[in-house]
Amino acid sequence: MAVRRISAEDHGAAVVAATRPGPALHDLHPRADRLYDDVRAGLSTVPRKLPPKYFYDEAGALLFDRITRLDAYYPTRTELSILERHIGEVADAVGSNARIVELGSGSGVKTRLLLRHLRAPLSYLPVDISRTQLHQFAVSLAGEFPALEIQPVCADYTRAWSLPRTSGDPARTVAFFPGSSIGNFEVGDAVALLTRVRKLCGPGGGLLVGADLHKDRATLERAYNDPEGVTAEFNLNLLRRINRECGADFDPGTFRHRAFYDEEHFRIEMRLVAARRSVVKLPPRGKAGSALAFEFRPGDHITTEYSHKYTLAAFRALAASAGWAPERVWTDERRWFSVWMLRATS
Repeated sequence: MAVRRISAEDHGAAVVAATRPGPALHDLHPRADRLYDDVRAGLSTVPRKLPPKYFYDEAGALLFDRITRLDAYYPTRTELSILERHIGEVADAVGSNARIVELGSGSGVKTRLLLRHLRAPLSYLPVDISRTQLHQFAVSLAGEFPALEIQPVCADYTRAWSLPRTSGDPARTVAFFPGSSIGNFEVGDAVALLTRVRKLCGPGGGLLVGADLHKDRATLERAYNDPEGVTAEFNLNLLRRINRECGADFDPGTFRHRAFYDEEHFRIEMRLVAARRSVVKLPPRGKAGSALAFEFRPGDHITTEYSHKYTLAAFRALAASAGWAPERVWTDERRWFSVWMLRATS
């Protein structure tokens, strides 16, 4: 696939070397003011909403890592058990000499499992918006897989970006998108993302993707309202990040975490709900303009995340509408979670 040059104006940075020893970082981190723009737009809509991609500052990434180990939160361990049980079949489906592009690399437990079992992978490209976590992960992975070309890409994978060149020619490019992160997107946005990934991977490309499945309400709501309160802290941390990086004056103590299952749309909706009246100020960007004020009355909310749950038929149809055909699908015994190997159809 031809590499399109990406300007520093579009992405806020050019390709730079990592500041500490380790794989060179392909730095396409979004401009600093993009968070401000998204916050201003999200708080100005009715109903109010904020993009879940901004959960993952350094503190948010650590909190999410804690969430994945909670008893109530089944998706991570269920997906990992599926991969462990079928990893030989997964490796066969990916094939040899592949370039692996992981969208949202996270802590990398599933990544290590996959890379240990692939046949002569050519290169691995972890893509994540959290620069610090990405660099630390790439450095640790390089120590474990010294023969593998590792090319970390700091980027917002929900927007347009391109792959850096590799030192060899891969047999195919396979995107790895675990964790049911595809469920965070509404249907139209999910189709658009999967279409961009198909074009990124090119002809013959593949997509190894996890998708959470529909199940009983009690199990779903407990997973997003853990008794330990870690998910609540993860949700509220978003307000702290907005205060720090955008200069807003949210009082996190005036908001409460709430997550519930919307059966009509087959999705968890996560909210921050105002417990009492407050007025939140967002300062002007730069010297121009004026501050914005957003009033919250008791019960007003900000939607911070959707997490869609699929039937197998529904996810197959979603993938097909973006130009992907299923080659294999693996599930656990309870059919709580699914892992798909998809192939680009055009």
